[in-house]
Amino acid sequence: MGVDTESTTESAAGSTTELVAGSASGAAPGTAADLAYAQLTDALRRGLYPEGSRLPGERELAAQLGVSRTTLRQALGRLAGQGQLQRSSQRGWFVTRRVVGEPPSVLQSFTEMARARGLRPTSHILAQAVRPADFDEAERLRIAPSAKVLEIRRLRGMDAVPVCVDTTVLPLQRAEALVEADLEDRSLYEALETLCGIVLQRSSYAVQARAAESETARLLDVEEGAPVLVGHEVAYDLAELPVLIGTSVYRGDAYRFEADLYRPLS
Repeated sequence: MGVDTESTTESAAGSTTELVAGSASGAAPGTAADLAYAQLTDALRRGLYPEGSRLPGERELAAQLGVSRTTLRQALGRLAGQGQLQRSSQRGWFVTRRVVGEPPSVLQSFTEMARARGLRPTSHILAQAVRPADFDEAERLRIAPSAKVLEIRRLRGMDAVPVCVDTTVLPLQRAEALVEADLEDRSLYEALETLCGIVLQRSSYAVQARAAESETARLLDVEEGAPVLVGHEVAYDLAELPVLIGTSVYRGDAYRFEADLYRPLS
């Protein structure tokens, strides 16, 4: 699964008439940069440029708005400062995507996160295999070395936009029902509960930042070397037994991690 950036860009750029005609109604007089800002803000509000889409080039956009590129950049910079736009030195200006993330101290599946924000979650299976556990996996899952595990690698998306590459490893003895299950566009948490009778209670979770490698960049439709957030987790059931270990690689512009932090009482 992926987003055709070029077709998305052409669709946005094809709304030139609406952009010029759709200046913000009732906008107060101001500088040329203020008026360009108002027109662009109105275009974003009306959805002429969808989330993640690329704006027309600066020369074209300046001509549409009837301003100089210097003036246009002032308006674009103002929108970027508000978090509505992002600039890539190689590819131009993009509409910022909405970020996702669990509420502080709440364990949610990717599907639950998406639906809580009114977005449509998608899941595409990239690879699935039964294999022996390596030593680290066996230790964290509390299974015998070389015991069989099920590994599932998925590309997760929201509203057809790729957001996360997710790799999950589960003990085969507990998750055998998933081997033949259709997990395309299905919540793994829900499948575990429905097919395996396993309810996840908590997750030990750590996040780190790194640069996107070539394959990850291709799957997430970002530039190689772009920032990504990597989440590592071990999830436990109601009996405090480890059920899965997972690694989720999120687009840096699409995920926010939240936590409640407390100072110890002296």
